[in-house]
Amino acid sequence: MATPSPIAEQSIPGPFAHYELGGAYDEMFRASGRPRSHYRALYSRLLNLPAEELRRCKQEADLSFFNQGITFTVYGRAEGTERIFPHDLLPRIIPSNEWETIERGLTQRITALNAFLKDLYHERKILNDGVIPGGVIYTCKHFRRQMRGVKVPRDVYVSVCGTDLIRLPDGTFVVLEDNLRVPSGVSYMLTSRKAMKQIFPLTFRKYGVRPIEHYSQALLSTLRSLAPEGRSTATIVLLTPGVYNSAYFEHAYLARQMGIELVEGRDLVVHENIVYMRTTSGLKRVDVIYRRVDDDFLDPLAFRPDSSLGAAGLFNAYRAGNVVLANALGTGVADDKAIYAYVPKIIKYYLGEDAILKNVETLLMTEDAAREHVCSNLHKYVVKAVGESGGYGMLIGPHSTAQMREEFRLRIQDDPRNYIAQPTLSLSTAPCFVEGRIEPRHVDLRPYVLFGEKVTIVPGGLTRVALQKGSLVVNSSQGGGSKDTWVLQN
Repeated sequence: MATPSPIAEQSIPGPFAHYELGGAYDEMFRASGRPRSHYRALYSRLLNLPAEELRRCKQEADLSFFNQGITFTVYGRAEGTERIFPHDLLPRIIPSNEWETIERGLTQRITALNAFLKDLYHERKILNDGVIPGGVIYTCKHFRRQMRGVKVPRDVYVSVCGTDLIRLPDGTFVVLEDNLRVPSGVSYMLTSRKAMKQIFPLTFRKYGVRPIEHYSQALLSTLRSLAPEGRSTATIVLLTPGVYNSAYFEHAYLARQMGIELVEGRDLVVHENIVYMRTTSGLKRVDVIYRRVDDDFLDPLAFRPDSSLGAAGLFNAYRAGNVVLANALGTGVADDKAIYAYVPKIIKYYLGEDAILKNVETLLMTEDAAREHVCSNLHKYVVKAVGESGGYGMLIGPHSTAQMREEFRLRIQDDPRNYIAQPTLSLSTAPCFVEGRIEPRHVDLRPYVLFGEKVTIVPGGLTRVALQKGSLVVNSSQGGGSKDTWVLQN
């Protein structure tokens, strides 16, 4: 979708002098110089704040992130991998009525996806009824045949989900994709909030922002609710691939916040289908594993034999019901980007309801007509590899070269099951403090959903920002950053 020409601007004073509105929905402004009602207090505050004070606040926030070691890792870059996570100073504000719709839509979505996964690995009614073609499922690289007939506690396959939302030019929120395997980023949501409360304490209190600090304890309660029967004092651990993983800061942060042990595969041992953790006082039984390791690497006896990130025999212990994995093995089939296209039908099939949060139009490259159309119009589409994340394996047509489009055309033709296409959408923009002035940047929103005895959604989420001017890519691995998300009380 081509970006429309900027709206004619009125003269905007002070730090907003360079703020240009385009065709995208702007989170702060209804029109040039006219803030939306829920942004007026922040707008007034910023107008009266000297530029030098904003710079000082930005330096204070950066120093806070540096001192906390808030980092992420970028793979494949010659200049080094570990970086301080980019953080924007200005919050994104969501009024309570909009949040209520988001909350209902996300609750509906995770409920339906859990029902889908249970059915898929047991009775397969949805396939037998022809709602989803079996070929789409069985060609998904994240479908685990080993999970057929395996009973999971409370039938909860997805206990932690991060769903990416974008806002269309008409102001409607839609789902861009689901992240069900090992969703990341929640630590940046929590640490951003801590920094903002220190930097803008009066503004924060005046706004009546709903709290998110209880997320870690809500996650711990969710994990406890999944413990095997008879294990009332369950031992819970967080399994990390180790210090070289891109999200290691988050793994350590969450383990510390929940008061549980952070372990690597080498810290675990399986004996007679029971999982134990090595400690200085001997072996200790483990009941629940919040795993941040992909399926393939969890057990070298069941999956990749070259993996040292998991523990030999872990899958047998899991299948026997002696240990719980969150999220369950095999959940990746439900966040395959080709399966995403069927989620509205999944919701209708299991819940008898229309989707509250709509999907982005998605074209499957396995369909001949769609493939031919997209390959002839790649400059108009975003093409994504179905099993990739983090902004990898993606073509953004309007920002691509002829050579890049030709490469993707060949990839699609060679392996159509591996790609989907979506129209290039104009993500909403929000004010960001960039290089000493306030300018609009494109954003999305990743709320975090917990599913155990009940559905818990902390009011907010990770607002990801495309910090490069004009960019639509918000992933940190591709130059994006984050900002705090304020959901208002009323």
